[in-house]
Amino acid sequence: MNFERIKEKLEILADAAKYDVSCSSSGGKRKNNNGGLGDSHASGICHSFTQDGRCISLLKILLTNHCIFDCAYCVSRRSNDIKRAAFTVDEVVDLTINFYRRNYIEGLFLSSGIFKNADTTMERLVRVAKKLRTDHKFNGYIHLKTIPGASDELIQEAGLYADRLSINLEIPTESGLKLLAPEKSHKELVKPISFIQNSLKVYKEERKIFKSTPKFAPAGQSTQMIVGATQETDLKIINVANYFYKKFDMRRVYYSGYVPVLEDNRLPSIHEQVPVQREHRLYQADWLMRFYEFDANEILDAQNPFLDLEIDPKMAWAIRHRELFPVNINTAPKKMLLRIPGIGVKSVSKILKARRFQRLNLEHLKKMGVATNRAKYFIEYNAPNVFTKFIEQNNFREIILNSTHSKWESPFSTQLSLF
Repeated sequence: MNFERIKEKLEILADAAKYDVSCSSSGGKRKNNNGGLGDSHASGICHSFTQDGRCISLLKILLTNHCIFDCAYCVSRRSNDIKRAAFTVDEVVDLTINFYRRNYIEGLFLSSGIFKNADTTMERLVRVAKKLRTDHKFNGYIHLKTIPGASDELIQEAGLYADRLSINLEIPTESGLKLLAPEKSHKELVKPISFIQNSLKVYKEERKIFKSTPKFAPAGQSTQMIVGATQETDLKIINVANYFYKKFDMRRVYYSGYVPVLEDNRLPSIHEQVPVQREHRLYQADWLMRFYEFDANEILDAQNPFLDLEIDPKMAWAIRHRELFPVNINTAPKKMLLRIPGIGVKSVSKILKARRFQRLNLEHLKKMGVATNRAKYFIEYNAPNVFTKFIEQNNFREIILNSTHSKWESPFSTQLSLF
């Protein structure tokens, strides 16, 4: 084996894979029952997070950065003059096993440019996963990218060896995709997503009858959208994400701020990078839809199509709906408690349990982990709300922004002791 050449390939193909952010390992529960290597059920040189918050490390690489497509936003597009490389199946398998044995990684995230055709590429990705599972009894986490246009049979086989499958939607709208990647279509991208969803349902039902039925992509499927390469609003982006969550039972939707890599008149200037804060706000909005019972059209609307970069989406919603506040934490239903800024899902659960035994106040909320510097403006405890008059006479938005500064002191700090 030529170690210098392998190292060069690794540098090229690991760097090319950095633009794909959809590498979370949440939901994997593959246990080590065959005396093999790894255990994705209890894992802890890409860092990812499992569903219960554990951090694990993944070898994140492309099989090859050769590609037959010429997508304007992609650094690996065929017209781009870059160094090209490709791993063999055995090279990826050996790297994974050797990195695992040295305790560098606990799983593999494998994507690829499309060379020759979709089936040829997908077949090699499947061979990597199959060889790891069958020849080396590797039980660590494996995330495979599904290649658009690959046959159903290959996708079906991939799901038997991978913990998670994913296919990138890439651009949120069909018109945007046609502008930047005219050789692709959303219809072609959605087809394998739908097939994986149906296969997940079939295997789930079969396992209820036959316990020996093999698992199919136990960590589900995910997708990714590029933000800022085209002119879609945040409202459009989160509506597309909401559609995929509801229609295809998507485990995660990822948002990747466009990173200018090439000058192209169809793209933003190479000097105009998408603010990281915009990407962060989209993830916060996504969290509201998944865990806080918000609908996409509640978070944003036609009058407010973009997320506020200064205030998180939940706070922005509360400011726009001041008529619903203050909320009484001792009587309000769960849905309304979830909408109070500074109160998270776990805190809501604690509040619902604790208030059965006593009336809660601000000190109780602090002990529960509530961010009271934000929540205190939106709650009451069956006592006069000492903030209402002050807020009515001042700029509410400025009060909230100032309250997040460590040196800012509440004008009501003396009244807080009353509760």
